[in-house]
Amino acid sequence: MKLEGTGIEGLVVDYKPLTELMESNGFILGGAWDYERVTYDYKLMAPEKNVTHYIRIQGFAIEGDVDKGDAVIRLMKPLLGRHYYPHGVEYGHQEGFSDDMVQKAKDLVAKVTEPAQKYHNQVPEHVVLEKLKKWAEENQNQEVLAKVNELSNDPDQRK
Repeated sequence: MKLEGTGIEGLVVDYKPLTELMESNGFILGGAWDYERVTYDYKLMAPEKNVTHYIRIQGFAIEGDVDKGDAVIRLMKPLLGRHYYPHGVEYGHQEGFSDDMVQKAKDLVAKVTEPAQKYHNQVPEHVVLEKLKKWAEENQNQEVLAKVNELSNDPDQRK
């Protein structure tokens, strides 16, 4: 089921700090190889025997490539699902999630929402440098181009 009203949907966050934030709060970055999408999962054991639920937060790159680590991600509405062995996870309302489980899932999403909001719409440095480099090349501005190249190649210059 979709978790409504969490505040995370639509946030735009740089891939690297997003992944650090998610992993530090127990979400695991999905192993599927993709240029454009990311999936973070959180495993929740249900009170019932042999029942596992997952919170899934997905996002897609609006700029850059996920596999290169330079993507800017727009987050989607989180999902709560129930795992069925060996078939996978079902996310429908018919799965009968308890109010307690839904609230627990929303609380876990809230733990990452507030910190993610701090990064929302911050333009990552590599994106700024890339756009500035393109402008300098188009305008044949060698001074700006030299400085951009210096900043791009020397991590100690970036503070």
